[in-house]
Amino acid sequence: MRAAEIIEAIHKKAKGLGNIAIMEVCGTHTNELHRHAIPQALPDNIRLVSGPGCPVCVTAQSDIHAALSIAGMKDTVLCCYGDMLRVPCGDTSLLGMKSDGADVRSVVSALEALEIARENPLKQVVFFAVGFETTTPHTAVLIEDAARENVGNLSVLCSHKTMPAAVTALLSGKSGIDALMCPGHVACITGRKGFDFVPEKLKIPAAIAGFEACDMLFALLKICDMLEKSQLECFNAYTRAVSENGNDPALRLTYKIFEESECEWRGLGRITESGLVIRDEYSFFDARRRFEIPDFTEKNARMCICSKILRGEALPSDCPSFASVCTPETPLGACMVSSEGSCAAYYKYER
Repeated sequence: MRAAEIIEAIHKKAKGLGNIAIMEVCGTHTNELHRHAIPQALPDNIRLVSGPGCPVCVTAQSDIHAALSIAGMKDTVLCCYGDMLRVPCGDTSLLGMKSDGADVRSVVSALEALEIARENPLKQVVFFAVGFETTTPHTAVLIEDAARENVGNLSVLCSHKTMPAAVTALLSGKSGIDALMCPGHVACITGRKGFDFVPEKLKIPAAIAGFEACDMLFALLKICDMLEKSQLECFNAYTRAVSENGNDPALRLTYKIFEESECEWRGLGRITESGLVIRDEYSFFDARRRFEIPDFTEKNARMCICSKILRGEALPSDCPSFASVCTPETPLGACMVSSEGSCAAYYKYER
């Protein structure tokens, strides 16, 4: 079906549904939905709500403080993905520290940190690892390779998170969200079964979606169909990439290197079994054990409602600072920094 045909089918389905709210729990979906103007193409009774699916956005201030502290230490190289550079923490950011002379490097692959460690044997190289189930296996490969090669000057500051516990904590007992659009790239690792917790625990339907316009529209159509029929299931609308059971080698490697732990999320607080920490067998590569990191007292940015936006309680346009004080060039919060952040998507496509 073409996009116009799917939109027409959604409009027909929606007539008998009343007002419904569908949360996309993926930052890439947020960006692509608005890039394709899909919210404007939907019936008035269907509302899309952004959830905590941007890994940069949900990284806690305490984790960024730890990265800043390590970056400021002598003979240290701090490596991270590009979006993390600009997330503000207090009066600075990793990019600010880089401007002040710290050796902070943007990488596109975790394994780049291993190459940097090989090239700089007299320096401590730290990879600031963020992301959900999609990027965690890459960090696991980094640690496994470093252990095999006995690279002693590499460590990982782990801030990896997993989706099920956080989404469950956010939506358990919360009225107003009628269905979830689930991220296709996470499901490539976890499999369709990885999102069975949505109908089983949250008692709402879900659809796993890809990232093209027709992928997302098809998932929305299936959600409308399930709501119309009062069906509770997780439908795989991205079968060309997502299998039933996921990527078993990636999952086995992930849990060889990491184990589940309590984790701090920006906007959501501490959530049991929602994060990953490096197992004791690989503790030599744990930056939190290698470095003495100062205590951190969180100070939220004034005039920033990023926490409410991540909980689906507010839209970026509700923020008094949106597109005035807070812009992609001068972000007050993480949601305006990352390309997957709700505020960045609204600023680029909705203003």
